[in-house]
Amino acid sequence: QVQPVESGGGLVQAGGSLRLSCAASGRSFSGYRMGWFRQAPGKEREFVAAISWSGGSTDYADSVKGRFTISRDNAKNTVYLQMNNLRPEDTAVYLCAARKSTILARARYDYDYWGQGTQVTVSS
Repeated sequence: QVQPVESGGGLVQAGGSLRLSCAASGRSFSGYRMGWFRQAPGKEREFVAAISWSGGSTDYADSVKGRFTISRDNAKNTVYLQMNNLRPEDTAVYLCAARKSTILARARYDYDYWGQGTQVTVSS
């Protein structure tokens, strides 16, 4: 089974940038749609972005559209989330998720495999 492993989180000032990575452990991400979610303390886990298995289709939450970019390199079995113009409200644990499917999805139950998450903290 696919095991996503996230990296790249950290502390950044408002307006700064970070790039998160999600690598596959166990088997290839080929054929899997990938998603990024985030969860802040005391809040529900929320959808951030998703990308199709080919990389040809993407979807973003309105709160990050125009600031975040999801991409993937299937040769490296890695998915990325480039985050620009970060805001304090982006502070959360960011999680990578996967499901073997050709259709994009936003709901948590549409993903089967989850990473442990990486912390992103944006200071004002």
